Amino acid sequence: MKISQSKLSRRKFLLALGAGSAAATAALVVNKAQDAPPEKQEKVAASKGYRLTEHVQNYYRTAKV
Repeated sequence: MKISQSKLSRRKFLLALGAGSAAATAALVVNKAQDAPPEKQEKVAASKGYRLTEHVQNYYRTAKV
C-alpha cells in the first residue's frame, strides 16, 4: 500500500503544530518562573512550615468520623 503525499504532509503539519505548541508553553512557563518577584520567594523561604490555623482546625473538627 502506498500512502498519498497529502496524508503525509497533513501528518507532518499536525506533528509540527503539536511540537510547536508544547515548546511555546514550556517557554512561557520558564519565563514566568524567572519573572517572579524576589520578595515572594523570600516569604516562602521564611515560612516555618505547617501552621495550625483556624481554617485547619475547622477542617479537622468537621472531618472526624
